[in-house]
Amino acid sequence: MQEDESGGRSYSVAEAEADLAAYRALKRSASARSLVIAAVGSLLVARWLPVPALALAAGGLCGVFNTFLTTLTTERLLDSRNVGLFVLSSFLRIGLFGIVPVAFAAHGPWWSMAWYFAGFFLPLTLFAFGAKQRGGTHRA
Repeated sequence: MQEDESGGRSYSVAEAEADLAAYRALKRSASARSLVIAAVGSLLVARWLPVPALALAAGGLCGVFNTFLTTLTTERLLDSRNVGLFVLSSFLRIGLFGIVPVAFAAHGPWWSMAWYFAGFFLPLTLFAFGAKQRGGTHRA
């Protein structure tokens, strides 16, 4: 890390590339682990709780897909500065991924949507713990 003219700190190109590579690796790792955890959890309870098990698996898949779409649109927002497209994609994601747990609740039991949300937020949770574990290498 180097100091710029204003007294602030800036990254070198090599540091920025290393951080981007670590970010992408963490994103892939969190997604893969989420799919494995959701699949194993679903298989373990499928015999006794078939609908919640399916909701957990669907939540895991939707969570990984949502993570991919969110990071893709965020990266494009940083590149293009097109806020309108980012907001539109956010509304589309909310509509798409918000209807799935309602379908599980309507099919029953109603609490199966909690299993969906457990799977859905698993990639975000694993990413957050991985980022915290890695720690920030650059602090102002």
